[in-house]
Amino acid sequence: MKISFIALIGAALSALALVSTPAAPSAMAEPTVEAAARIELQGAVNVRDIGGYRTYDGARVKSGKAFRADSLEKLTEADVQKLGTLNLRAAVDLRTPAEVQFAGKDKLPAGVSAVARPIDDTGLFQQMLQAIQSRDPQKQEELLGNGRAEQIMAGVYRSFLNEASRNAFGQTIRDLANSDRATLYHCTAGKDRTGWLTYVVLRAVGVPEGTARQDYLLSNQYRAAADAKLREDVKRAGLMQNPDLLIPLQEVRDAYLDAAIQQMEQSYGDFGKFLTQGLGLDPGTILKLRKNLVS
Repeated sequence: MKISFIALIGAALSALALVSTPAAPSAMAEPTVEAAARIELQGAVNVRDIGGYRTYDGARVKSGKAFRADSLEKLTEADVQKLGTLNLRAAVDLRTPAEVQFAGKDKLPAGVSAVARPIDDTGLFQQMLQAIQSRDPQKQEELLGNGRAEQIMAGVYRSFLNEASRNAFGQTIRDLANSDRATLYHCTAGKDRTGWLTYVVLRAVGVPEGTARQDYLLSNQYRAAADAKLREDVKRAGLMQNPDLLIPLQEVRDAYLDAAIQQMEQSYGDFGKFLTQGLGLDPGTILKLRKNLVS
């Protein structure tokens, strides 16, 4: 997302000298869409190969070409070694400087280029940080309760269509089109900025909208244990009496994705025009993207 509230919670806990680490992967139902396997790491919980999905014409998105992830600053040495087997050329970090400052830089295998491509949070990070660190239940309720957290999230998704965000997303798609090796891209929770980008990429190469949407929604499944642990940590630290106020900020939802899609359609009319006019992708680049990512 434009500002990860996972990073926000981690920042608040760090201020109290507490350490929050990802929950260990737990047993869960398999995804309902056919796709490449999730990559199991100790220091990140939402790392996936976007390959494996079928396109409208029966082709399949290649595995081993594009990876989506949450932040990589907590990776163990074994995790870094595992990433080293993926033939990565670059890791594109969509986090803001404030997120990186609080959480830390990515831990990457030798030879993998670290690309900082931040998407601005429009001041939301500081606003949320102040609310949580205030320890004021009334202030937190006023900010996040009664559907206001959902409204914040819808606004975040609509802002994915602003010029700076479009430029960052468009450049990352050009990277995916032009690299002969694998590219990894991530934000902090790997669900909003990363989820929107993946949704766009999958649709751009011919994956049905419903399938791309299911991939987006899988973050709720993969993040569930870690997000619950963070809420427990916030309550235990005395930062929030009602940490469930954070749930709409931690989850991905159809309504959030729809807010971005509606903004896209309002601004560009249809998905094709969004790719060319909104993201600045010429037809040749879109063709190269498909040739590079689809078998």
